[in-house]
Amino acid sequence: MPRDLPPWIYDRRRDLGDRIRQRRRSAHLTQEGLAELTGIDRRTLQRIEVGTSDPPYSSLLLIAHALAVPVGDL
Repeated sequence: MPRDLPPWIYDRRRDLGDRIRQRRRSAHLTQEGLAELTGIDRRTLQRIEVGTSDPPYSSLLLIAHALAVPVGDL
């Protein structure tokens, strides 16, 4: 059952997605390439990047590892 979240949550999700996209592009990776490195479905990565997904911490750890950045930089 979906719940209403405060607007700032959606803003933070978009910010997170923007930072991941910037890091991915800086690493010259496509979403498909990052998906292969992390084992996360490409569609899930796309939803994370646009801010419509609430990724689990383990996914953020996998993404950070694949991009060779500390998770805090995401």
